[in-house]
Amino acid sequence: MAPFGATRRFLRALPPLIIAGGVVFDVATPPSYTAAPLFSAAPLIAAPFFSRLTTLLTGIAAILASVGLHVYNGTLSDVPSLTETLTVVTVSALAMVINLVVRRSGERLASARVIAEAAQRAVLPMPAERIAGLQCAARYEAAQADAFIGGDLFAVQDTPYGVRLVVGDVRGKGMDAVEAVAVVIGAFREAAEQEADLEGVARRLDRALTREGDRREGLDAVEGFTTAVLAEIPREGGSVRIVNRGHPPPLLLHGDGSLEPVEPADPALPLGMGELSVWPDRADERPYPVGTTLLFYTDGLSEARDAHGVFYDPAARLAGAVFPGPEELLDALVDDVRRHTGGGSTDDMALLAVSRPAAGAPSRRRTMPVVPPGPAG
Repeated sequence: MAPFGATRRFLRALPPLIIAGGVVFDVATPPSYTAAPLFSAAPLIAAPFFSRLTTLLTGIAAILASVGLHVYNGTLSDVPSLTETLTVVTVSALAMVINLVVRRSGERLASARVIAEAAQRAVLPMPAERIAGLQCAARYEAAQADAFIGGDLFAVQDTPYGVRLVVGDVRGKGMDAVEAVAVVIGAFREAAEQEADLEGVARRLDRALTREGDRREGLDAVEGFTTAVLAEIPREGGSVRIVNRGHPPPLLLHGDGSLEPVEPADPALPLGMGELSVWPDRADERPYPVGTTLLFYTDGLSEARDAHGVFYDPAARLAGAVFPGPEELLDALVDDVRRHTGGGSTDDMALLAVSRPAAGAPSRRRTMPVVPPGPAG
């Protein structure tokens, strides 16, 4: 932020400095030399960076400086002097037009950002911090600057069968990927309430994506798939059931800092490719005791690279770390990925952390996470 602030201060000071420099130049040089180019440049520089009033005042100051110097030199009525003054007036008027165009473009951009944020909240709403006694936190980190949503997705829903969730990654880019995300999220919301088992939810998502592929002409079935992991956490029993459809395995983080990846017993094809599969989905059940956290992520995390091309390994980076809650876990994880990549990424990243706190534990603890020191990359 410091370099940006210094640049901004320099830009603010530049128009008056140019006008002052033009006055000094004109006074210190023979009458045949003119500072008109400097007086013309000042309002042009102000136009894209400052308000309408500041641009107007800069133009007026440039015109007064030009006229004042011609009065000082006794050349106000000369034709070259009149031409130079007219040039400064014309450029100042042009600067006002440029300022108006830039302001309107900025307003349209701001409006587009508001619409994008609203679309993200509608298509990919953030889960509540507390759902059926579980603590939840989610992050969406877009690889493209100023982007809000892409092909990664997550959703958490309290159902009669327990808390069900999905994290996935739609193959593809642009609006096609966003449309597929909306289809998956919509199908999940409905199926999670209606299907008696998690395998049934996966089948419903498969059918929804197949219908979407039939609707969208020319969609390649190989490119139109979605990797996803679905989970079901019953209210009682201290376990979690997981169906993994070609997605990176979630991590189970224990309260003592140990962790384990939840690998599927039987690998399965991604969603949208169910017609190519010859075996039904089978959910894996794992213990999910009090004090543990499930971390779900997309390959934007595991495929993030540093300057040497080394992939980010979440299991290795988080091993031995202890966090007060899912919010602190994701904060530390996002910061660590940024350090690993040097602040840049080539793929979107969706993160979802779900913790089973002890009975009576507060919904949020504001203490700092304990992260073991380690190399940044």
